[in-house]
Amino acid sequence: MMIDLTHTLTTSTEAPMSIWPGHPTLEMTKVASIPEQNANVTLISLGSHTGTHIDAPNHFIADGLTVDKYDLTKLVGRALVVDVRGKKAREMITWEDMQKWEGEMHEGVIVLICTGWSQYWGKENYEEHPFMDLDAAKKLMETGVRVIGCDTLSPDNVCSPECEVHKVILGAGGMIAENLRGIEEVLALKNPTVSLLPLKLDSCDGSPIRAIAWSAGDI
Repeated sequence: MMIDLTHTLTTSTEAPMSIWPGHPTLEMTKVASIPEQNANVTLISLGSHTGTHIDAPNHFIADGLTVDKYDLTKLVGRALVVDVRGKKAREMITWEDMQKWEGEMHEGVIVLICTGWSQYWGKENYEEHPFMDLDAAKKLMETGVRVIGCDTLSPDNVCSPECEVHKVILGAGGMIAENLRGIEEVLALKNPTVSLLPLKLDSCDGSPIRAIAWSAGDI
């Protein structure tokens, strides 16, 4: 079984997308259409952090790696779901909340923070998601983990312009996948594997991704 962890990129007003305040919105324009032309072609305009996407170190670290230079083997690997769905709006996720999974955290493991907040995607309260404590981010990096994913707009508090959790993870050479959906479904998988591969965008700080998870051995 394969689980799609990706929100649909859409311009529909009936199923609106959530986006970081001030970032570019998605635009999709037909530039060729059947039967007027012999093919359908769409012009797509979006930000590097639109929808389900991944942040490269260069997003906050001036000399950090860009998406085209990052080691792709680090973006496909064993998934460890940290289930913190009991957290409320704007509540902090501490190391104490994550510590019981510490024994499974090591280099090569991709940690997925499951808040259940993807249910609010496209709604006003999506920005009110739980967020990671700075100390928790530091402790997580000490385990050797370098790639995390979250079902929220950010691992940081949206109200905090410093984005300190980003700087800790990206500053350690890590990557952050944001706006994932369905992480809770990964809990049902045996030996889950996750893929968070970006587009090969030259010198870019982030990229949309098609995030998927499956049980090792199924594919």
